Amino acid sequence: MSWEWLSTLATQWGFFGVFLTSFLGALSIIVPIPYTVIIFTLGMKGWNPLLLAVSGGLGSAFGELSGYALGYYGGKIISEERRRKMEFFVKMFGRYGPVLVFIFALTPLPDDLLFIPLGLLRYKLLNMFIPCLLGKALMCYILAAFGNITKDFLLPLIGEENMMTTTVITAILLTIIFVILLKVDWEKLFEKYVANKVSGG
Repeated sequence: MSWEWLSTLATQWGFFGVFLTSFLGALSIIVPIPYTVIIFTLGMKGWNPLLLAVSGGLGSAFGELSGYALGYYGGKIISEERRRKMEFFVKMFGRYGPVLVFIFALTPLPDDLLFIPLGLLRYKLLNMFIPCLLGKALMCYILAAFGNITKDFLLPLIGEENMMTTTVITAILLTIIFVILLKVDWEKLFEKYVANKVSGG
């Protein structure tokens, strides 16, 4: 499936187009829309990384509310007994739940696997949305800044008009970035900086 129309939308509508593209990308639960590729590409074309982070972060954060809403309103069909059995999920979050939301938003971890249960269990919306916004904005900034840094040697090789080549190279670079992020042992970091504080260590 060609997503070139999304790139056209972002290019013609500017940062509002980036907002819409990111919103649609995060809104889609079943069919993935590669808005991150577009943000990286625009960064590579010299767009301001900070403005891309703001517009892309806002759009994707609002789009992620679809998963929360699906759980929130779809939870009406879940029995009370099953709901009680799932309450441990929210209890596990406790005070540091926003940290996990931030990590899911920043990394390639599947957001909806987290946001749908949070909606189902009526987790506080602001406690979910604010760290999600911060995580998505930081992710967009990293992508845009990395694209901005690499534009000097990538664009001369591929040309601005060769969208297919750009997409392929971008996908490879994103994969490298995401693999690096996935190599981080988030569980150990959580235990080191959070669990130790709770236990007084």
